[in-house]
Amino acid sequence: MRALILSDIHANLEALNAVLEAAGPYDVLWNLGDVVGYGASPNEVIELVRPRAQLNVRGNHDRVCCGLSSSLSFNPVARAAAMWTHDEMTDANREWLAAVPKGPLHPEGLPEIALAHGSPLNEDQYILTMRDAWAPLQQEGVRITFFGHTHLQGGFCQHNEEWHELRPQYATRNDAETWTLLLEAETRYLINPGSIGQPRDRDWRAAFAIFDTEASEIVYHRVPYDLTTAQGRILMADLPEKLALRLREGR
Repeated sequence: MRALILSDIHANLEALNAVLEAAGPYDVLWNLGDVVGYGASPNEVIELVRPRAQLNVRGNHDRVCCGLSSSLSFNPVARAAAMWTHDEMTDANREWLAAVPKGPLHPEGLPEIALAHGSPLNEDQYILTMRDAWAPLQQEGVRITFFGHTHLQGGFCQHNEEWHELRPQYATRNDAETWTLLLEAETRYLINPGSIGQPRDRDWRAAFAIFDTEASEIVYHRVPYDLTTAQGRILMADLPEKLALRLREGR
């Protein structure tokens, strides 16, 4: 089975279209949350993801943008984008987003796999360091947890007393590239496919991953997209200019 893993699309239609084109054939699509927020195409993105995804996990921006949570914990730029997104979404899309469940979720027939937005122990917690990864790897009784939230592609793994941070290595910052992680037996993984719509690892390209159960591998991807149009949509929507500028910087 080939699972396409998406996270943190953040209403970036151009990035999502590039990912769907580059992904090739897949059997299931798992969305790890934050479909909206920041970007200027919330309805278009939801209408692409909704019919394609077999499993969706809510993200913190999803929760705020559909009105389930307050935006007071957001910085002013994120708050402005969330308020705009709430008003921009159709009623049907807002209702769908409000019904997306909290993680972790387990795909049918794959009890060793978990899907979360932030930490599987706390949906709002960021897993940024080995210290953050320690408790989920110790306490979650699954082999692989896919998570997002940090906008940083990579992850962590643990085998007996050995702990490692995973960071894909790419040759360029312009072309489409892949990096393959072969999954080892008796090893637990926390895997972040990266952000499609707003990467923060200083690589502007859209990030995603393919999980191949037969090959026992995860292939990380980076793909370029129509950045200028995505930035233009943000500016034309009168969203904060910073949201357009940071797309080029990848942070």
